Formats: sequence, C-alpha cells, structure tokens
Amino acid sequence: MTAAGPVAELVDVHKAYGEVEALRGVSLALAPGETVALLGLNGAGKSTAINLLLGLRRPDRGTVRLLGGDPRTPSVRAGIGATPQETAFPLRLKCREVIELVRRHYPQALPTAHVVERFGLDAFADRQTGGLSGGQRRRLALALAFVGQGRAVFLDEPTTGLDADVRRGLWRVMRDYVAGGGALFLTTHYLEEAQALADRVVLIDHGQVLLSGTVDEIRALVALQRVSLDAAELPALAGVVARQSDGGRHHLLTNDADALVRTLVGQGVPFRDLEVGPLSLEDAVLALLDRRKAGEAGG
Repeated sequence: MTAAGPVAELVDVHKAYGEVEALRGVSLALAPGETVALLGLNGAGKSTAINLLLGLRRPDRGTVRLLGGDPRTPSVRAGIGATPQETAFPLRLKCREVIELVRRHYPQALPTAHVVERFGLDAFADRQTGGLSGGQRRRLALALAFVGQGRAVFLDEPTTGLDADVRRGLWRVMRDYVAGGGALFLTTHYLEEAQALADRVVLIDHGQVLLSGTVDEIRALVALQRVSLDAAELPALAGVVARQSDGGRHHLLTNDADALVRTLVGQGVPFRDLEVGPLSLEDAVLALLDRRKAGEAGG
C-alpha cells in the first residue's frame, strides 16, 4: 500500500441474502496504481463484493471504505468509474450523446472525441444505442467507466462476449490507466485476463478469501508443473495430478516433470513437441479449488 492508503477496501465484511451467506468475513484492499482481479466460480461472492465497494449494497457487518469515505455518499462515488455486468442505455440516444451525458457528471472528463477514438467506437459513435450489437454496447459501457478520469475504476466481468482482438485492445487502455496512477478493480471469468492485467489476484470461494497474491505467488502455492506434448494416446502415468487432452495435444500437471518425462521414455511412448513450464493461472486456480473441495469432502 502507498502512504496515501488504500483507494478502496473491505474489512471483515459479511453479507447475507436470506439464508445465503454471500460474503463471510472478507477483507481486501485496492491501492493507487494497482490492478486487483477478484476471481471465483459463479456464486462465490464476486459481484456482492464489487456492489459493496460501489455503495450499491450495505454490509451486514464489517467496514467498506471508498476513497477514504462511505461509498454510499454521492460525492465519494463521483471520484470513480464503473461498469456493471449489465448496462442499459436510452435506446434513442446516439453513442456520442451518451458519452456527452456521462461527461457532464465529472469536472475533468475526457473529451468525447478522445473517448471515441481510444475505445474504438468510431464505426458506431453516431448510431442509436438501441441498434447496437451486444459487443458494441459492452464497449460503450466500458468507455463510460473511464470518461471521468476517476481515481479508481471498477469493472464487473468487463470483456465478456467480446472478440479476442477487441479484448486485448481494451487491456491496453486499462494498463495505460493504471500506469497513470489509477486503481483498477475487476472481476473476471477470463483467467487469461487476470494473468495479463493483475498486479494481485484475490481468489474467493463460498464467500471467503481463499488466497491473495501475485500470479507467480499463486502458481508457487500449487507447486506443480505443466507438461505438454503431442501423442496419439497416453497410458495411465504415475505422478500425474490432472490431465487434459485437446485432440492429440495433452497437458499434464505433475509434481515432478523430470520423473514424468523419464517414465514416458521408459515406457516407449511415442511423443513430440514436448514443453515443460509453470502452470497458467487457470491451472493454478482450478488446482487450488480442487484441493479445497477435497479437504471439505475429507473433513
């Protein structure tokens, strides 16, 4: 954390909907110039966490702070930008008009022309929002989160449904924002997205923080390696924790990659294009969740 303290934080926060405990003692913080990715399966509590930080929900217990104040205070929320999972626009307004409307809520908003160019909205900037595709509406919604040049931006599943090229272009915008001192908090199902953007990853499961750290730290916690190779078929192999096949390409997770390769050679398994490397973030997160499930079943 910087000397200025966190931009946003949850401290021992609990939130329930009836008998469902969405969050159970969650603590996390976001610092200036930092990107935090909140990961978890559906129902883990990600959207509840972001809604609390935005002042859209009130915690049952615990503390929520945004820019040093109460996120339910309008003057506090004026210092941030956000894109929820679902966004609705006035159907007869043109994209450019929607940007102008949002700009008027911020004292130091970006020029409309800059927003249109930076987010690749040129092709449909003068079309009514009611005639946009789902991907075009999503790009407009993301652009609006950055219009006000707030100190923090909160994105809930920001690039769902977007093409890979569009997604990567938006990642560049997000990186530039953080490089300029902004703080970015996002939830995502795309672990590639978290791996590409996040300084820190928080994994939440059943309403509790399972772990928090950099991508490399989370990989290290699993202490596995990924062995990938091409083969017509593979026999059962000792030391393989998990395996996935895509056509003739096989991906094996193991505690000892050297021993696994020796076993393949010793058994005379024909293979080619062998690659040995660290886990992807996706592999690591899934392995950690599997461990938790196994622990709960054993307990």
